[in-house]
Amino acid sequence: MSLIELKNVSRIYRLGNQEIRALTDVSLTFEAGEFAVFAGPSGSGKTTALNLIGCLDHPTSGQVFVNGVNLGAASKRVLADFRLQNIGFIFQSYNLIPVLTAAENAEFTLMLQKVPKSERRAKVLKLFVELGIDGLEDRRPADLSGGQQQRVAIARAMAAEPHVILADEPTANLDSHTAEELLELMRRLNREQGTTFIFSSHDDRVITQARRVIHLHDGCLADDVTISS
Repeated sequence: MSLIELKNVSRIYRLGNQEIRALTDVSLTFEAGEFAVFAGPSGSGKTTALNLIGCLDHPTSGQVFVNGVNLGAASKRVLADFRLQNIGFIFQSYNLIPVLTAAENAEFTLMLQKVPKSERRAKVLKLFVELGIDGLEDRRPADLSGGQQQRVAIARAMAAEPHVILADEPTANLDSHTAEELLELMRRLNREQGTTFIFSSHDDRVITQARRVIHLHDGCLADDVTISS
């Protein structure tokens, strides 16, 4: 069984009398351990595809399965719990909570899962060492660089050991050096820990690092290429 399956998925948004087809009849599968990217210009449907996989949106037609669960048939409460237990997110804007420290931000998903404080702190401290941000645990987001904030966001996404991590334009706010460092870090986590990563991006730095590139154009699947390692 594939980790993720999209079956003839379409997503239509309506703004007044206008109909916007964000995705049209897209069918895809992803296996565990992939390092893949949805590529294409703005408006191609990349973020929509990611949001459907991440239970942040629902298809107008078609079906989305993640780890065998039909997301379209689930209630909002079931989806929220499923998302909490199975999916990690890395957002373009980091989405860190300003009043929490770096460690508290990274622990947030574990706290929602009711993991004991000592256990979640130990897990986060280990991740901070692996991510090269140990020593920054007590700083708040405003006192961290963009690259450091993104590493905290990665730690938060990974802490709960989700089945898949979804990253929406993860390098958009980063300089070239920091972006390359973070991409190599995520590739290492993918290689060594088998973490599944799926990105949305129009950044060539991300696209050239991916092992699978799925091109979307005007909401349609234009190309799906797997690059041999």
